[in-house]
Amino acid sequence: MKNDKIKVLFRHRSMEMGGVEKVILSMLNNLNREKFEMTVCLNINQGELRNEFPSHVRKVYLENGKEDLSKNSFIQKIQLAKRKYRLQRAQNNPKIADQLLNEKFDIEIAPTYAAFSSVLNSVNKNSKKIGWFHSDITLPKLQPLVPDILKQIPQFDYFIFGSQQTRDILVETYPDLKIPENQVILNAIPIDELKKKAKAFRPEFPEKPVFVSVARLHSRKGFHKLMDAHAKLLKEGFDHHIVVIGDGEEKENLKKQAQELGVTESFQLLGSLLNPYSYVKNADFFILPSESESWPLIIADSLILQKPIISTNVGGIPEMISHGKTGHLINYETEEMYEAMKKFLTEPEYVSTIKENLKDIEKQFDNQKIFDAVENIITNLVKK
Repeated sequence: MKNDKIKVLFRHRSMEMGGVEKVILSMLNNLNREKFEMTVCLNINQGELRNEFPSHVRKVYLENGKEDLSKNSFIQKIQLAKRKYRLQRAQNNPKIADQLLNEKFDIEIAPTYAAFSSVLNSVNKNSKKIGWFHSDITLPKLQPLVPDILKQIPQFDYFIFGSQQTRDILVETYPDLKIPENQVILNAIPIDELKKKAKAFRPEFPEKPVFVSVARLHSRKGFHKLMDAHAKLLKEGFDHHIVVIGDGEEKENLKKQAQELGVTESFQLLGSLLNPYSYVKNADFFILPSESESWPLIIADSLILQKPIISTNVGGIPEMISHGKTGHLINYETEEMYEAMKKFLTEPEYVSTIKENLKDIEKQFDNQKIFDAVENIITNLVKK
């Protein structure tokens, strides 16, 4: 029997816990499997979510993840060096991935700018290429990559932005950039699964107000500033506890900072967890101190779990939170983090108002509309 399904390929680096990875999984789980035959090609089979793909999705990977490497540090260094060489070779020679995949695709999707080159350099020149962009183009750490990103964007057949603000900033910063046909598509939230996971267990928290945060431990996530604000509050007698869920390159720096400030017990770094939602549900407040974001899923998750939120006013977050009504927005400043946390700790009426306004917040998240939009983009591109 002839297979009339549209063949869709997602290219991505690896599956560490993160917003883009969750977007990929939500698409794979919810795009119509009767219409689409889906494949994921990872550069590295690595990360907490690497085995979370649905059974009807084919997974191919170029190299083994760190989970599969030797526990002997000397041997592991050799394996990592070989892996790096092979990945560089695969980047320079797209035929390597093509031979592994051994299939032609109608659509190839780059879910983040890190996969732009993999998709655009594909051996399959007849496939339609979709780029997905979640980042603030003016972010300082992104600047070394910006020239290449600006060259790549016009080469896509279609372009998706993760938030309205992400698109607006790109257009305002580079008004002469020729952006292909494009659309803003927000990230989908698996609401029922989220609520189920949130009830899975009850974490042991100290008998004091608890702020929880979930993010990768990178310097742009602002946890160093949050820790300074935390230490200042403690010094002034405002007792509270902070739990941070996530892993990353900044972990050792944060541990050192916590020791210097004397907050190792009250500023907990739990590492990456597959289910952070029970912590969010059972904490008193959620806080996100990021320097930059696009449309962070964890903010939407926390809203659905009706948790009062303090967040920096960046990316698509003001599209999600109404300041003073469904959360509290601040600038990326230690002093503002301090003032906002103090407000939550000392003004129960303000927190109660936010909680009341969150009771119907779920209505603003229309997942089916999101999946329908992506399906329409793919279907219409194939027809062209």
